[in-house]
Amino acid sequence: MNKILILFAHPRFEKSKTNRALLKNIEQVAGVTLHDLYEQYPDFNIEIESEKELLLAHRIIIWHHPLYMYSAPPMLKQWIDLVLEHGWAHGRGGDNLKDKIIFNTLTAGGTREAYAAKQYNNFTIREFLLPFEQAATLCKMIYLPPFVVHGTHLLKAQDLESYARLYRTLLERLVAGELDIESMKKFPYLNDWLVKETGMLKQ
Repeated sequence: MNKILILFAHPRFEKSKTNRALLKNIEQVAGVTLHDLYEQYPDFNIEIESEKELLLAHRIIIWHHPLYMYSAPPMLKQWIDLVLEHGWAHGRGGDNLKDKIIFNTLTAGGTREAYAAKQYNNFTIREFLLPFEQAATLCKMIYLPPFVVHGTHLLKAQDLESYARLYRTLLERLVAGELDIESMKKFPYLNDWLVKETGMLKQ
């Protein structure tokens, strides 16, 4: 069984209906640890050694966050800067995260169509996530495509339920080890891979 660590960073979680839907009862999935960084560190004083212990105890890491100005909220950036230390996560002797799996789960107000060349946001979600991918590569981790929920302001209750079911199914399959890394990497989003694998309704 793969253990999953969800590093959740949302400064206004109580106002996010989409993230509340995605994470509702998620800790009931065996092997999943939900770690709310803003709740844990309201003063931004991250306990680096505790975070390293959590990373070592899990096979799969998820950076779960909203897309804020084409990046992540500041807490997650701080976490990356402080916890992924040279000599521990990368550089000489920094092999502690080697071959662990990591990806982003994110929510975005814009539609999927808006994230493309010559469209409203000019670039794809994958292009905006390149710094995360390179950080993972530097740490010798296996970086997978993101799980993305688009158009959050437009979603109705049934849409939220569909996304939540899709996310939970993804976590259950990852915990069970039901994954083909090379196949997953061929898709823009993990949503797309999962829909193809399971036949679930595409969102």
